Amino acid sequence: MYVSYLKPFFDFICALLLLFLFTPLWLIVHISLWFANNGKVYFYQIRPGLHGEAFRIIKFKTMTDAKDKDGKLLPDEDRLTFMGTICRKTSLDELPQLVNVLKGDLSLVGPRPLLMSYLPLYSKEQARRHDVKPGITGWAQVNGRNTIAWKDKFELDLFYVDNIGFALDVKIFFKTIINVFTAKDVSLVTTKLNDTWYGNKE
Repeated sequence: MYVSYLKPFFDFICALLLLFLFTPLWLIVHISLWFANNGKVYFYQIRPGLHGEAFRIIKFKTMTDAKDKDGKLLPDEDRLTFMGTICRKTSLDELPQLVNVLKGDLSLVGPRPLLMSYLPLYSKEQARRHDVKPGITGWAQVNGRNTIAWKDKFELDLFYVDNIGFALDVKIFFKTIINVFTAKDVSLVTTKLNDTWYGNKE
């Protein structure tokens, strides 16, 4: 009952309240990134959702599209803007995903959605991470975030799938808030590694 009815209800109400609460901050980030990225504020990418079904995720765009003389994108560290760095360190780049929650693509809490191209690489056990709706934050994010290995992330995701419930969601939600305000387990180096894990290419 919780997963089918209460969790979607709580997701929608909480996402709506958070959007209202963070609207002024959203506008500030939007305007800042508009100037930093030549009018390009958002980054879109197709990700697997519940049961591996594709949806389009939205994030704030943290890097420019600057290219070298051959037309190739410059290295990430050369394209990451000052505002983009702030967004990543504070997880503000994830804020637009509240829209995905309202649409029903994401939950506030669940395994983070990876890349569509990873789906054929999962073992049968690993594929169980898609038995629940993916989330903006999850058990792996509050237990190491960007600093733990691929194998450990899967194990933490599967722990969540097997133990999903209201109490665990509340615990993850508040631990996420603490981690965001303390910037726990985040650095520019691990953020770049995490981009490979989560497939961020903007």
